[in-house]
Amino acid sequence: MKVLIYGKEQCPYCVKAKNLAERLGHDYTYLQLGIDFEFPEFMERFPTARTFPQIVITEEITDKYPAFIGGYTEYEDSWNEKG
Repeated sequence: MKVLIYGKEQCPYCVKAKNLAERLGHDYTYLQLGIDFEFPEFMERFPTARTFPQIVITEEITDKYPAFIGGYTEYEDSWNEKG
């Protein structure tokens, strides 16, 4: 399981997403706005996003086969439902 977390500085939900990934044992990569990507790239990748973080989960990180895209709440809820 690979997890990409697109976040920004001083974002409490970005921190929560990283902590959840660690607790769940997910192999995650944290990408920060202004360092790893710029806002136009973010909006191209996530045109309907209105919040940070945006999280992509795949078996292997690829742009072609995302298994899940959403924010922190969707990430947390999806794993709470799976037990």
